[in-house]
Amino acid sequence: MDVQGCLLLIAGAIVLRQADRWWFSPARGARERAATRRGLMEIQRERANDATPVLLMAGHLAEIAGWWMLAGAAGPTGWVLSALAVAVKARHLQEVSHFAVHGVLTRTPRLGTVLAEACVHLPMGLGPVEDRRRRHVREHHPNATVAGRDPNLADLERAGLRPGVGRARYTMGIVFPLTPAGAAATCRSIVANLAPHAYGWWRAAAFVAAPTAAFLLGGWPGAVFGYALPRLVLYPQLAWLSLIVEHRWFDAAPSTGGPVAVEAGRCLRLYPAGPVAALFARATWLPYGDLFHFAHSAHPAVRWNYLPALERVLGMPEATPSGLLAGRGAVVARHWRALASTDPSGAPNTVPGARGVPSRV
Repeated sequence: MDVQGCLLLIAGAIVLRQADRWWFSPARGARERAATRRGLMEIQRERANDATPVLLMAGHLAEIAGWWMLAGAAGPTGWVLSALAVAVKARHLQEVSHFAVHGVLTRTPRLGTVLAEACVHLPMGLGPVEDRRRRHVREHHPNATVAGRDPNLADLERAGLRPGVGRARYTMGIVFPLTPAGAAATCRSIVANLAPHAYGWWRAAAFVAAPTAAFLLGGWPGAVFGYALPRLVLYPQLAWLSLIVEHRWFDAAPSTGGPVAVEAGRCLRLYPAGPVAALFARATWLPYGDLFHFAHSAHPAVRWNYLPALERVLGMPEATPSGLLAGRGAVVARHWRALASTDPSGAPNTVPGARGVPSRV
């Protein structure tokens, strides 16, 4: 297929995905009810179906196929575009499957699990959806930011993001998937997720089918730039950054009050007054409700389509960083202050540049 054909396939795939967006949109004949949590849940229940999520997944997979073919047809420019686009697509698929884990992707939760397995977990070499459900829903959500109980916080600590860390080690922790240690950890994770003794040979065979398809559609550029580079390097870094900006991992407020109050004290909300940055994040590395993690944490059974409206009902969490990297109010800076203000034993620490417990931003 020539470049024009590839671009038409990509455009058609994007259009196909809009069926799910349109069907679940709270702006479609439900603006008044969308002003309350109860109304939002009523809309979600009324519109739950098993058809538009299939179109959503098919659209994502067709777009990825288009990028694989573009890698083989457009030379070095296609290689770069394919690598970046497929990494972003992987983030989108990760988040869509996240809502399948919560049972709200489809009307029938079982179908959501099947879609997550077939379209995301198997081709990406992730573990079984049920394992992810246990880790995320049962272990992370009730224990977010709690040392020794939250598996996501444990991942950050293993990457070196812990009290007493030096600046250089902290910086390496922020880009951990791009480091040799991080890349090795990604590869070990995939191998473990495909272990025949644990899951049988079928899981490994299904995983191999993805790069094989990339090669058949885009030649070696499709396999290398359309699959290997995004899966092993670029997507893990985007997913890592999304994890870093979910919570006040190292200075969460005490967990008191109801679920909304608890989550308001331990969640972050990026770009509260930056619509352009927020729009870019939602289109790339914080898709499908990822930017609205406070609303999701407070009410995990709400589909992503309704999280912006739910946020308007709940308000903002206590921490609203202005950005990811730049400025004292950015997430990277506030996490560093939190870690630098505590010694490895958990006691307050006096560190040059630290000011005790970090102020909320």
